[in-house]
Amino acid sequence: MTKPLVLLAVLILALAAATWWRASSRVAEAVRAYPPEGQFVEVGGHPVHYVQKGTGPDLVLIHGASGNTRDFTFALVDQLTDRYRVTVFDRPGLGHTPRLAARGVTLADQADLLVRASRALRLDRPIVLGQSFGGAVAMTWAVDHPDDISAVVDVSGATYPWPGDLDRLYATMAKPVIGPALAWTIGAWVSRGYIDRAIAGVFAPQNEPSGYASYIGAPLVIRPHSLIANAQQRTELREELRALAPRYGTLTLPIEIVHGDADDTVSLRIHSEALANDVPSARLTVLPGIGHMPHHVAQAEVIAAIDRARTRIAPR
Repeated sequence: MTKPLVLLAVLILALAAATWWRASSRVAEAVRAYPPEGQFVEVGGHPVHYVQKGTGPDLVLIHGASGNTRDFTFALVDQLTDRYRVTVFDRPGLGHTPRLAARGVTLADQADLLVRASRALRLDRPIVLGQSFGGAVAMTWAVDHPDDISAVVDVSGATYPWPGDLDRLYATMAKPVIGPALAWTIGAWVSRGYIDRAIAGVFAPQNEPSGYASYIGAPLVIRPHSLIANAQQRTELREELRALAPRYGTLTLPIEIVHGDADDTVSLRIHSEALANDVPSARLTVLPGIGHMPHHVAQAEVIAAIDRARTRIAPR
């Protein structure tokens, strides 16, 4: 091997070592700064992190992509605990619930895990609210486990396949070999400014609430295993919804949909309007001028949808 090649190899190894060290340090710091805020329930030996507060009928909250329990405990949960027993779960691979597998984790796998966790916690046919990606999990829960749910509240939910190309970054990160390498690189070197801009973009055209960015635990999202899990789930979501959506017509439980007409992350027309048209028991509330995060910026309307869902549940 020539001297230039030796130097190149040394530089590559040094950069790989620096990347591994920096990403590992960031993982450790993220867990120290944002430890589990709730408890764990074992499901077939797999721990599921949850936060539970309040008394009353059971209400489950499921977060979106790149999220965790803190998205709901920031403000929404405390507005509900006077009349619901609220349980917030970390989906697998995100927050403090470990991945179910390195790849190939389906909507059905996620819904099954959370249903079994709910049973272990003795939740009684909860109302299930899902936001964004969580809406897909909530709808899977309703289709696959109709005896373990009383109503769905779908907030800006991704529920139907959509046109266009897949996001190249996530598609690449979901692949074997190159995906983990990319995830470790991002985990090591992505800047806080980039993360803050991403958070602002999700809230647009509204501003994020004061203190949200520091509370949400964004460093948890850039841990390599979470980046990979998030990428795999997002990349495979469209084809999974292609198979799931035709099954919505069997649903008769109450479904309340809340969606902003300024949401440029999840299309109102493709997802929520389609769901309202396809399922007679679904009722859509459109929020003028509201973006992708109504559970923060239009909280009263989301709470009203939860309360409407409760009143619509048929007595047993």
